[in-house]
Amino acid sequence: MTTAHKSPKKVNPSHAIHRIAINTGGGDAPGLNAVIRAVTLSALNRDWEVVGIRDGYAGLLAPEQFPDGGLIPLTRERVRGITHMGGTILGTTNRGNPLQFPIVDERGHVTEVDRSDELIRAFRLHQIDALIAIGGDGSLTIANVLAQKGLCVVGVPKTIDNDLDKTVITFGFDTAVSFATECLDRLHSTAEAHHRVMVVEVMGRYAGWIALNAGTSGSADAILIPEIPYDLNLVAEKIEQRARWGRNFSIVVVAEGAMPKGGATSVVSKEIGRAERLGGVGEKVASELQALTGHETRCVVLGHLLRGGSPTTFDRLLSLRFGAAAVRALAEGQSGIMVALDPPIVRYVPLEQATRRMKTVPLDCDTILTAREMGISFGD
Repeated sequence: MTTAHKSPKKVNPSHAIHRIAINTGGGDAPGLNAVIRAVTLSALNRDWEVVGIRDGYAGLLAPEQFPDGGLIPLTRERVRGITHMGGTILGTTNRGNPLQFPIVDERGHVTEVDRSDELIRAFRLHQIDALIAIGGDGSLTIANVLAQKGLCVVGVPKTIDNDLDKTVITFGFDTAVSFATECLDRLHSTAEAHHRVMVVEVMGRYAGWIALNAGTSGSADAILIPEIPYDLNLVAEKIEQRARWGRNFSIVVVAEGAMPKGGATSVVSKEIGRAERLGGVGEKVASELQALTGHETRCVVLGHLLRGGSPTTFDRLLSLRFGAAAVRALAEGQSGIMVALDPPIVRYVPLEQATRRMKTVPLDCDTILTAREMGISFGD
């Protein structure tokens, strides 16, 4: 990675920027509005015009769906007082990928088409000189393709799952972990009062960062993550061990993408144009653990609660830093890069590198070692 003052890739430095666009794609995350505010103010202070694209790229690909035409002028007044707000004032979506856009014919058949060239033309039609794309691996993969097609693009890493590569952390993650930990704290008291096993399902499709960090911080007795296929017999042994010690309750944290040894993830549905929808693993784990141990077991699914609410101080500051750095990158002639946290600085990394692979939990990472030393079971 390179410092924010030494770029991995530059567009023509003589290319003047007059108008930029911002969009937010994929799942919402605490801190999106803080990024929008920092981008807007940083750009306006350079005398650039700023517009926000509604619902990912829908504001450009389907402007007729929006009363305002799909583009929102972003002014100082529009972004005033939004730093602490959850969600995104632009709207977001995990459907309508322009690289695989679902089209329904007269017979009801659905096919996927690449509308990226059409999207590039829409940017030019609206005289947008550059795009700041805020999103996770899917959104930034799209941004990388647009950059390769000649659009000036800077990406900002967003995902509560913290699974984007080349950045130490993504904004939204700290808020999600903090809330999940608070929920575990609350569940301890009710689990102990009723002598129950509480299974807590958290988000984490392919990476178990939320489950690992919240589970370890929240004194869970077992943590099940996608990176470590589990054997529930071993988790049951941990619960029985606690019972022998007079601890007649247990807390088990399960990432939604966790899977048993020799098994598969629990899928609720799969629709064309969007990723498969996971869910149900918490209930399955709870049912099986009750059968194995005889202890009353309940499941709590935190789900989208982890996405909502105000960002923590850490996420607010990180979001503001990322937004300002993204505009700074454009001013320096950057394109095809993502801003990334490499404490104590924000660096630039090529989008192609940032989206090449998913950042999963290393099995030898210090947090896993710490949890194992403390006796937390991973079902292996």
